[in-house]
Amino acid sequence: MIKTYRKTTTIKAEWFDGSREMVEKYKMMDAGTMIGTQHSPELYLEGAGKVVIGDWIATGVNGEHWPIADENFKKTYAELPVIPKAVADWIEECKQKHISIGDMLCSERRPEQMRDWMALTPGTYQFDYARYQKYQELVARAWLDGYQVEEDK
Repeated sequence: MIKTYRKTTTIKAEWFDGSREMVEKYKMMDAGTMIGTQHSPELYLEGAGKVVIGDWIATGVNGEHWPIADENFKKTYAELPVIPKAVADWIEECKQKHISIGDMLCSERRPEQMRDWMALTPGTYQFDYARYQKYQELVARAWLDGYQVEEDK
């Protein structure tokens, strides 16, 4: 019987632009053509196969690298949500204290910055139901899949 699976780990990935810096960073091997010539260079990641400009270079949990064609990458991966530090801190506090995701989203104890970020239209400070629903889903995704912390502005 066929079952459906999801990926359970996150990866880091970088879009390959063909630059000398990236070739050196990933220790790519040139298959005989010169970079910067009219001909497309044939570059290979050691033990992982050919890489072309526009591919993504993925890095796994053990530091291994492999190329992924842009079309396949976009079908398979989504960038982790970006959330404010106060929201990230609240997620971590709730996980540590074994507070459920539902209680984490709705608790009256949640930080004021999180409530305002989720529910209020920036600048007008009026409740925005569509924003609230969208940001609840974003926080739930961050809880489940991981997240990136928003850089200070």
